[in-house]
Amino acid sequence: MIDTTDLTRNQDLVFKALVDAAVPLSAYTILDRLRDSGLRAPLQVYRALNTLCEKGLVHRLESLNAFVACARPDCHRHETVAFAICDQCNQVSEFSDTEVEARLDAWVRGREFRAERTTIEIRGTCKGCAG
Repeated sequence: MIDTTDLTRNQDLVFKALVDAAVPLSAYTILDRLRDSGLRAPLQVYRALNTLCEKGLVHRLESLNAFVACARPDCHRHETVAFAICDQCNQVSEFSDTEVEARLDAWVRGREFRAERTTIEIRGTCKGCAG
């Protein structure tokens, strides 16, 4: 269960918009959906998104320049988070893999690189769209 008790009103609105969304949303799409709730400026949405990302409740999908609610409350236990993104229906599946994480960690340590985060995005076609 994800704890959202300490969220501000704007953070809660943005988080719920992402939870209710069937696909990833851009900040401007979120703003459009929440105008009737009192959000008027992009900065309000971006501030909320930044905090939600810091708390691990939301992920930014770099390749889409969009955001999704975290589907795995335990993902913060993993250094590497991965997403499979369907280019047909825009569905996103969040997952982690301990073998991939271990190999990437070994590579990073072997090169004395200081990784801050690792996000993998796999783009393609989901089973539902391919069938």
